[in-house]
Amino acid sequence: MSKKIFVTDTILRDAHQSLLATRMRTDDMLPICDKLDKVGYWSLEVWGGATFDACVRFLKEDPWERLRKLRAALPNTRLQMLLRGQNLLGYRHYSDDVVKAFVAKAAVNGIDVFRIFDAMNDVRNLRVAIEAVKAAGKHAQGTIAYTTSPVHTIDAFVAQAKQMEAMGCDSIAIKDMAGLLTPYATGELVKALKAEQSLPVFIHSHDTAGLAAMCQLKAIENGADHIDTAISSFAWGTSHPGTESMVAALKGSEFDTGLDLQLLQEIGLYFYAVRKKYHQFESEFTSVDTRVQVNQVPGGMISNLANQLKEQGALNRMNEVLAEIPRVREDLGFPPLVTPTSQIVGTQAFFNVLAGERYKTITNEVKLYLQGGYGKAPGVVSEQLRRQAIGSEEVIDVRPADLLKPEMTKLRADIGGLAKSEEDVLTFAMFPDIGRKFLEEREAGTLTPEVLLPIPEAGAVASASGEGVPTEFVIDVHGETYRVDITGVGVKAEGKRHFYLSIDGMPEEVVFEPLNEFVGGGGSKRKQASAPGHISTTMPGNIVDVLVKEGDTVKAGQAVLITEAMKMETEVQSPIAGKVTAIHVAKGDRVNPGEILIEIEG
Repeated sequence: MSKKIFVTDTILRDAHQSLLATRMRTDDMLPICDKLDKVGYWSLEVWGGATFDACVRFLKEDPWERLRKLRAALPNTRLQMLLRGQNLLGYRHYSDDVVKAFVAKAAVNGIDVFRIFDAMNDVRNLRVAIEAVKAAGKHAQGTIAYTTSPVHTIDAFVAQAKQMEAMGCDSIAIKDMAGLLTPYATGELVKALKAEQSLPVFIHSHDTAGLAAMCQLKAIENGADHIDTAISSFAWGTSHPGTESMVAALKGSEFDTGLDLQLLQEIGLYFYAVRKKYHQFESEFTSVDTRVQVNQVPGGMISNLANQLKEQGALNRMNEVLAEIPRVREDLGFPPLVTPTSQIVGTQAFFNVLAGERYKTITNEVKLYLQGGYGKAPGVVSEQLRRQAIGSEEVIDVRPADLLKPEMTKLRADIGGLAKSEEDVLTFAMFPDIGRKFLEEREAGTLTPEVLLPIPEAGAVASASGEGVPTEFVIDVHGETYRVDITGVGVKAEGKRHFYLSIDGMPEEVVFEPLNEFVGGGGSKRKQASAPGHISTTMPGNIVDVLVKEGDTVKAGQAVLITEAMKMETEVQSPIAGKVTAIHVAKGDRVNPGEILIEIEG
């Protein structure tokens, strides 16, 4: 008896999140939508995950407008999103009224299928989102965040699936975000899930270890109904098995997908050209790497982490961070590494490596995690670390959102007239600082997306006289507008890259030094810390808040600043007791390691 296998393509979300730090723009999606809509996919994953953040933070696109455009361009295909349960698309738990409002608006704007997961696999954090999806008349997909550890067993995953079925889910997804599944483990898990519950089973596996296609075949042979793939030009490595490859592999079998291979190949050629445009976001850490079976770092996290480490001038320490991640994960009770726990564990590992001392600095998110603010840890956490992080503070043992008051009314008041719709209020809710900045820039008409660098031609140096077609963009600096035409890129030599360009018609040559030599430069005039009372940071970042003012008396160990780096916040504490004599930073300032930010006299 034949059994058709259904396909979800991740090209418009997870594929470019995994390979290109989530940088694909809507304008590169829309031209191919007509062909995508004709393929006959069960669904296209187009939204959620890090796309919302990247749209607002980097691309300066309204993510809601992206969704509406894709809905209009894909009238015949289900649109799917990834939703982090009570975390939605942000990095904290939101009150139930925010969750309900977000799901309702996502449904109205075009989402048909909500893949709902919790980073801790704590099903209490899924309930409200599932109920909201069902209230909107949409498909609720309960999700197992797959990982391996002494506490993650087939019995535990089956029990979770049965709980999600009882909550009203329409299907079950195995989300193998790091590529940890092996073929025979996949077969056993799928077989157990099909035997113990009645919902269709989806398999989502990244190919980081080079095993995902074999895992999908074993899943299909043991009863899986759906697979996630990516168009070949954005497939494999830390992405997913190639759509064309899986369609070809199953063609003519009892599991034939029925999809048109020739049409898929045409789509693949389109995205082959698109990928070249984003070469600056390609990471050397997105190819096949079996080390994932040890460090468990998911694909999307690898490319984003590499990009962020490059921005911090510390890419050379990636291997140290990858080695530290499993140790931090064990200390925290073996959470699956998926947003936001992947960022929580990864950033703490980076701090441990950079400081040369484990847990010398503990991020606020790790403190909240150890207090139970994200839910119940799968395993036993290090009590020594918990005491170090939160002292004698009480540990939360209820669903964290039960402690949150309704937020929507306050959010509307806080953002005021900048919000032109309820969707704008929800953008602000997800990311208060960058969301407000986005809405302010939109109001002022100054939204400026990242510049995509031209593709250098191997061995060639273009002339500054304008030969060929230049890449054009406009830069506003302190009220002055400049038209910049990049006419060529020189071959990298001695760690430097020469860009040939014209500014308002005048030819110029610009030499870029290696990133770690100028990161955070910006002409900072702050002096370097040299005394015990000089407060500084250990890594580049931004000031989130200044907790003291000049003249205040502080105790040793008292928090005086909150900084943000790699999307995680950290308290900076005073090493001595004394009086605050000078403050050299304000909220929003960019800071570098070793600079004097606050002066305290003991």
